[in-house]
Amino acid sequence: MDALGIIQTKRDGGTLSKEQIDWFIENFSGSELIPDEQAAALAMSIFFNGMEPEELAHWTKAMVNSGITLDLSGVGKKTVDKHSTGGVGDKVSLILVPLIASCGLAVPQLSGRGLGHSGGTLDKMESIPGWTASLSEKKMLAQLSEIGGIIAAANENINPADRRLYALRDVTHTVDSIPLIASSIMSKKIAEGTEALVLDVKTGLGAFMVDFDQARTLAKTMVELGENSGVKTVALITSMETVLGNNVGNALEVSESLDVLEGKGPKDLIEITLALAQEMLDLSNVDLNPSEVLASGKPREIFEKMVSAQGGDLSKDLPIAEYKKTINASSTGYLSKLDCRSVGVAAWRLGAGRAKKEDPVSPTAGIICMAKPGAYINEGEPVLELHGDTEKCFSPAIDALEGAIEISDTAPDDSPLILDKISI
Repeated sequence: MDALGIIQTKRDGGTLSKEQIDWFIENFSGSELIPDEQAAALAMSIFFNGMEPEELAHWTKAMVNSGITLDLSGVGKKTVDKHSTGGVGDKVSLILVPLIASCGLAVPQLSGRGLGHSGGTLDKMESIPGWTASLSEKKMLAQLSEIGGIIAAANENINPADRRLYALRDVTHTVDSIPLIASSIMSKKIAEGTEALVLDVKTGLGAFMVDFDQARTLAKTMVELGENSGVKTVALITSMETVLGNNVGNALEVSESLDVLEGKGPKDLIEITLALAQEMLDLSNVDLNPSEVLASGKPREIFEKMVSAQGGDLSKDLPIAEYKKTINASSTGYLSKLDCRSVGVAAWRLGAGRAKKEDPVSPTAGIICMAKPGAYINEGEPVLELHGDTEKCFSPAIDALEGAIEISDTAPDDSPLILDKISI
């Protein structure tokens, strides 16, 4: 067996056998037998020709088996996790993990970093003074048992095949392949060892999957992969037509998450968080009202314990940007559009995101939405407040916002945040 034959099979529209998949993944992740260019060629072949359900299921299993699988049986609690496909202002995990931990469950949230206009959970948490993303497996298990929740970087021994393949997909424009997306996400979550999983698949202007039908296909594919692997899985398809909450940027999103944990915060962020929480509780057969749990104040206490356990100190002020600039309404009327992707790109240009994984990010850069679609605003009133570490960062951010704000005489129609639920 050789890599060229496997590439040819998929290039010509064939279905890879279990033996071909096992051989390829094993030799790709564990040795230099398969060079990057051959793996990239196979990724491109999958991009164009897709994968059959059984083929994809085995591909995902092989990726899981390329590294270790965490054993969470000693935690002493039911385990459940959530994964989002990413969006602008999506700080839900910071609220959701301590909320679900407050319900007596364990949430092993192994998170990633932001890339492009989509923010990363670890970047947000690292804006908290002293907090570190790195946890040993022993420390992680102890924290899950004692506190009930972690937000941490994945162990390097978990799914090395995906780590290497994702880097190639990023530079070969094969990221937006549903089989490759689904197997990447689900192989990591299956290897994480959680018993149940709720997926937040976002669609709309600021989402990775702009098209609803594509988002639904991705959600269905991931739910099937999870269920076939013994992980109870459901997916919510949620709207990402505008910014979730008001704040975009690392420390700014932590601040807003704390507001929600303290009984304040924007309605849309609370609605999405509670909807996902309810699904997590239902999968775990826990009969609690997440809204009541959130209002109790216990999730705020749990979050502080989580932060402290990883070296963070919430008694210290979050970092604040040195420079600010407002974008004001050009006319009077209803804010009918606030282009979510443009806001995300602008925040990235301010320094809140990165173009490559190794790029640094600013903890303070970002944008506060002073108004959201549907609000009535007067000419000259602020719509957006830009935060940056230098004055020169504002110009490219403002360029990204050209055409992002629309004001009209009539209020826009209300649109739902929860668009669909996928389950088996």
